[in-house]
Amino acid sequence: MKPLRYLLLALTALLAVTNAKADNNYKESAEFITLRDSVHHAFNDGDSLRFFHSVKALQNYLLKQGDLHTYYTQRCNEIVFLMNRQKIFEAYKLAQQLSKELREKGLDSEMYMAINMMGHINRYCGNHEAAKQCWYEVIRLMEKEGYYESMPPIYMNIVNVELSDNHEEAIELLEKAKEISLKYSPERVFDIETRKSVSYYNAGDTEQFLKGYKAYREGVEKGLSSVHGRLMEIYYQACIGNIDKAVEMARRDIGDDGSEAITLIYSNARRWKEAYESLRNLTDANDSINNVVLNNSMQGIQDELQLYERERAETRLWTITFVVIITLLTLLVAALVYIVASRRHHLRQLTAAYQHALESDKMKTAFIKNVSHEIRTPLNVISGFAQVLSNPDLDLTPEERKEYAKMMLKNTHFITTLVNQMLELSHNEASGTAKCDDHVVVNRLLRQMAQQAQSCLKPGVELRIDTLLDNDLEMQTNENMVRHILEALLDNAAKNTSDGIITIQAQANNDQLTIAVEDTGSGIPAAEAEHIFDRFVKLDNFKQGLGLGLPLTRTLARRLGGNVFLDTTHPQPGARFVVTLPLNPLK
Repeated sequence: MKPLRYLLLALTALLAVTNAKADNNYKESAEFITLRDSVHHAFNDGDSLRFFHSVKALQNYLLKQGDLHTYYTQRCNEIVFLMNRQKIFEAYKLAQQLSKELREKGLDSEMYMAINMMGHINRYCGNHEAAKQCWYEVIRLMEKEGYYESMPPIYMNIVNVELSDNHEEAIELLEKAKEISLKYSPERVFDIETRKSVSYYNAGDTEQFLKGYKAYREGVEKGLSSVHGRLMEIYYQACIGNIDKAVEMARRDIGDDGSEAITLIYSNARRWKEAYESLRNLTDANDSINNVVLNNSMQGIQDELQLYERERAETRLWTITFVVIITLLTLLVAALVYIVASRRHHLRQLTAAYQHALESDKMKTAFIKNVSHEIRTPLNVISGFAQVLSNPDLDLTPEERKEYAKMMLKNTHFITTLVNQMLELSHNEASGTAKCDDHVVVNRLLRQMAQQAQSCLKPGVELRIDTLLDNDLEMQTNENMVRHILEALLDNAAKNTSDGIITIQAQANNDQLTIAVEDTGSGIPAAEAEHIFDRFVKLDNFKQGLGLGLPLTRTLARRLGGNVFLDTTHPQPGARFVVTLPLNPLK
């Protein structure tokens, strides 16, 4: 994420201060101005120690003044600061704490702040749909509470994630923002109109852009200004044919953000070779940022876990595996680049290759962000506890150290499980019928799996076994694959059951063994019965995991000659997954 985007994010949070309904006379005092400026300077300098000290002092002052609105605005600025520092897990925790506190205190009029922060966190993690849902909810709450003057920036947030997918809807959102600004904050209208003109250029509508540019210049002559002014001038030069000049201005005037503008300028000018090279450079730069963040996190965890020899060796193994996967993806992209470059003298082939590279980049970026997001959370947890344990100044009890170590092991196991699921699914989808040479006593296996799953249960959840099988009933199968199936189903039930009972049921009918895992958790709609077995499908985006557990169970079961399905007749709440396997009893 580029610093400029976070700067805009910070400004959005700070502007909310002007909407406070409390008596703001104290804001003219020297004490408030000193505290406010201290926070502002520390924020811009990225000084964590000074920022958090200053913002806490300002928050205490605001509480004494009884200005809860501005107080919670500063709480949002803490979250923004952490996002600037790429500490997304810590930012997410603060956003959740803020939401919980506002609910507990019944401060519905300020709830939009926490939801706004979740929107930015979702956008950072690549979940644009969730981000838009959050911001639409923010607009609804603002309208309910009468915060109309702060609604246009929220519309602009939605436009920033909508523009690449739906230009028409983005224009409609800008019109709504303009309508509100005309009535409640006229000073924003010129900036909104300028943003609309930029969006026309992005969509390739040169005629509308030039009309907007003319209006922009008339506004500038009247003393108006816009944060999009430099981009307007750059795109204007491109529209009148000065492509090279426009590119030079983009590199000179808008820094890192100029890469995206340059790609767009070359593309609109149908200069495919330069557009492709610019896109490749932009992709390499984005991949470099993602890899630096991910590799730094992994390196930090590896250093902290040196006291735990077995965990360190296991983490190193899967880290190498993950690096190999990233390397293979990079080699694939390099191969595509080489193929396209070798045919660049054919304009039509180059255009097709350019479009193909765009789509591949989107898919790769989405995959990396998804995996990075799921791994970053447990890595941050492990890193945090490891720092606590390694601090010689903290006096921790043996019980506390044991609990911290338990949490580190749990999150290490989670990372291992994610990588295992990716490798298992890839291997089994490419394989045929499994080799079944193991003799398994079914009830003994069920008891072992139930005992193994106990550590994953939440407090207040009971795990039962309800079997109609004879204790000595054996089957001929692949024991390791059956264990993987049951482990994934029990893990899914444990994650979605906060209280109640998880039951393992088993019965035999002729030559078929049926095992069911039933829970009293949140349940699954019948309409999603098949969708949940698709890869990377998660009905709840806030649950951990990549959405590979259930697809893996079905793949393994079918290799064994059976199947896994959701029992849609099971009453809500809760879910019931059924595994059918050929029994093949021993003679």
